[in-house]
Amino acid sequence: MKFYGRKKELEILQINEGQSKKTACFTVMVGRRRIGKTSLLLESVKNQRYLYLFVSRKNEQLLCAQFQKEAQEALGIQIFGTITTFKDIFEQLLIYSTNQHYTLIIDEFQEFDYVNSAIFSDIQHLWDKHKDKAKINFIACGSIYSMMLRIFEDRKEPLFGRLTSKIILQPFSVSTIKEVLIDYNPKYTSEDLLCMYAITGGVAKYITLLMEAGATTKVRIFDLVTRRDSPFLSEGKDLLVSEFGREYGTYFSILQLIASGKTTQTEMDSIVGKNTGAYLVNLEKEYSMISKNKPMFAKPESRKTRWSISDNYLRFWFRFIYPNQSMLELGKHELLREYIIQNYEQYSGLILEKYFKEKLTESTRITAIGSYWDNKGQNEIDLIAVNDLDKTAIVAEIKRNPKKINLNSLTIKVQALQKELAKYKIQLLGLSMEDM
Repeated sequence: MKFYGRKKELEILQINEGQSKKTACFTVMVGRRRIGKTSLLLESVKNQRYLYLFVSRKNEQLLCAQFQKEAQEALGIQIFGTITTFKDIFEQLLIYSTNQHYTLIIDEFQEFDYVNSAIFSDIQHLWDKHKDKAKINFIACGSIYSMMLRIFEDRKEPLFGRLTSKIILQPFSVSTIKEVLIDYNPKYTSEDLLCMYAITGGVAKYITLLMEAGATTKVRIFDLVTRRDSPFLSEGKDLLVSEFGREYGTYFSILQLIASGKTTQTEMDSIVGKNTGAYLVNLEKEYSMISKNKPMFAKPESRKTRWSISDNYLRFWFRFIYPNQSMLELGKHELLREYIIQNYEQYSGLILEKYFKEKLTESTRITAIGSYWDNKGQNEIDLIAVNDLDKTAIVAEIKRNPKKINLNSLTIKVQALQKELAKYKIQLLGLSMEDM
């Protein structure tokens, strides 16, 4: 599959590479697994001198032997003798860069913690010692968000404050998802596009799996996702057990509740049987997996909080796959597919709201976007986007079926927000599958 999107990220990486020819640059890239970090980094160094090292959980001496060989093949650098520690290799690579500029990419950087946790202190010491003379474009890349956050942003950690640049890689934009689908299925329908967005959320690897399997329509996507050998069935657990460790059971329960529509802490506490506040904070701040949503114009101290799973694939997995493990254990994959189809239309209506929020964020001049609901849950507005510079606002009702959109009803709801919207020139919109 050809390389798509990532223009802004490539621009940042190219700027850093140019700067590193004069002074050493230390960039960190963080992004969930399968999002396309490695492909982006390799694209950015195409036709340049670079060394790519992948950190796997193995004995440090074995890892160093592998790195020695790769350094010689990629750069022609001779590291003689039996190297048993990473710090010896890293120092040689830094010294080499004082005369020869190149890019050093270390992938799955957080795995050094399992190889030898002292490596982070070694890197800090050697970086501080050599960076003034080195001409190296050093990129540390990692996929376990919580560990990468701790390594680089915890004041007690040795690498705190050493970064030149930080990139948090997000999924593909909705326009890029559409570009891919056009290439593989020029006659796609809005149902096909919404289904692809709902399942992949713009995660590069998932899109690649679908396109290479010819799953470019809603029907074929469901066929592939529920197939006996489908990677989509176990991917959720594979992704998250490494993040959560021993406490994954409680986190899984909370995420399943959010995916099923139990989006307030009160609802979750009553079902789980304990205070979920600390878990919710961790899921938001440490793991970056859920979002705290408040009504537009709500005060910071407002308690009208609803939680949502940020990642579309995980939202889908916790809604349809995780609760139905018994079907999979019995080999009833066709029943799982039937269950998904029965519940998909209602589920995809909420995903459609998220789609349009992303689309407007990407294509429109706005400074804030969200939804609105009152205490009674009677006056709900699907989308409000404001531009505080231009004093304009878009207020929209979103339905799968355009015939169900009622702008008169929306006008009445807007009147309840007269005070908050008074300074804006308001545009009322009805958005449906036809507007994707």
